[in-house]
Amino acid sequence: MSAAGCAACAAIAASLALSPIVNAAATDDFSARLDKLWDFDAPSVSEARFRTALAQYRSRSRETEETSTQLARSLGLQRKFDAADAVLDGVQPSLDAQPARVGVRYLLERGRVRNSSGAPQKAVPLFMDALAASERDTLPDADFYHVDALHMLGIAAPAPEQLDWNLKALAAADAAAGARARGWRGSLLHNIGWTYHNRGDDDTALDYWQKALAVREATGTPSQIRVAKWTVARGLRALGRLDEAEAIQRALANDVETTGAGDGYIYEELAEIALARNDAAAAKPWAAKAYALLKDDGGLKADEPARLARLAKVGGVSP
Repeated sequence: MSAAGCAACAAIAASLALSPIVNAAATDDFSARLDKLWDFDAPSVSEARFRTALAQYRSRSRETEETSTQLARSLGLQRKFDAADAVLDGVQPSLDAQPARVGVRYLLERGRVRNSSGAPQKAVPLFMDALAASERDTLPDADFYHVDALHMLGIAAPAPEQLDWNLKALAAADAAAGARARGWRGSLLHNIGWTYHNRGDDDTALDYWQKALAVREATGTPSQIRVAKWTVARGLRALGRLDEAEAIQRALANDVETTGAGDGYIYEELAEIALARNDAAAAKPWAAKAYALLKDDGGLKADEPARLARLAKVGGVSP
């Protein structure tokens, strides 16, 4: 699920967010300030912010190299993997002269590029190296990036190992002194739920997703809360609790449509709920709406073409 960004609002936010970074470029709080430039729903907007930030610092400084790692991540999220690698290639020569933090973030982003481009087996050693490097990081919020490395191992490791890594990440987040590291709990509970779902244990999956929703409702953004509600409804559908699942998804559909936008993932679920009731006629318009919004999604086209083909078939539209 994703939310459309407001270009004008994003530009204003970017200009406001850049000032604290410039003013505090030499402080140990740089990583947290840098991360405030992120809009994960709009990686192209984030890319522009990081490119603007890069112009503020001298070549090969910590600030330049660390900002470059996040520029690479924004490119990877747009599936511009060669461009992301090229940016990281530029960071690599200076790593020995940089604080451990820069090395951790370089390894995390190199690993994310490998994982997102379909090579998790190449990503795992990079995440393992990031985990080891995080033990040498003495800057503030080191535990945040330590948990990030564990979290990525929970995603990229072979399926039998994923739950163990996710549980280690959750334990580290629970034990963390820093609020940023503890903030990983919502994502980790969400991921653990999917791990159980993929193992066929939907009761346990729903339990974790409900816990994730409670965390998101307490501390999350509207987008995060919406995703958490969607996921709870997905768990209810898996358990055959179709009325409850439909009520949540219809409420989410109404919510996003009041802003003038739609959400293909919500419409897809409403189609699947109708199909679970053997009501192909009710599923058809939902599937058609979902396909119209998702057909150009780069990640789905690359990783789940059969899912898009199914939506087109159910919706009665030409792929």
